[in-house]
Amino acid sequence: MELIKYLNDHFFTKQELLDISKVTEQDFTEYQNNGVMPKCSYKLSFNLTSDSFFGLHNDEQEIEYYAKGYSSWLAIIQSLNSTESIYSIFAERYKNAIKSLKEKGHSSSNPKITSELNDHIKEEWHHFLNGIYGLCTKSGLPEDIAAKEFSILEIKELSELNELTLEQINKLTLAVNLLDSASSLFAPHERLKSSRHRLVNEVRRKYKLQS
Repeated sequence: MELIKYLNDHFFTKQELLDISKVTEQDFTEYQNNGVMPKCSYKLSFNLTSDSFFGLHNDEQEIEYYAKGYSSWLAIIQSLNSTESIYSIFAERYKNAIKSLKEKGHSSSNPKITSELNDHIKEEWHHFLNGIYGLCTKSGLPEDIAAKEFSILEIKELSELNELTLEQINKLTLAVNLLDSASSLFAPHERLKSSRHRLVNEVRRKYKLQS
């Protein structure tokens, strides 16, 4: 199936993540219960039927998939001993990513990345823990999350203008390329409904932007 190929190519199964990170399943579950490790981004449930010389056999399996960037996040969790210190790492990395993007020419007047940045990051932390960003960004990590959110704000602001100057077209191109670089491809059945389709593919088509 195309979905399974996509998941196997772009994500770690839970067992793969545990093996790579050298984390026990018990510790992993504890990290999730303590609110420092994201939930899975996808969960597949299988009802399997096998027929052989020995007869029919029915089995049920469940496979969880996680962003590959979470192996490095687990290393951070293992090196720190409190929810507050782990959240501080997330917030610091998010802020540094926003600062870096501004230095590269990205800009937005939205309070989410100005006066209300701290509250915004707290909301992002909850989305992060729910596994949302493991699904819709390439790494699931703060840098890609910040890039995705910043670029979406820019694209929406510019798209609301009636006519764009050459300078604004260039800024829009920069924002779309940033979103393209941070966003996942999305599972096959999700692509037409995804932010990538609406804000990368369709915006490029509408404004005839170069990728």
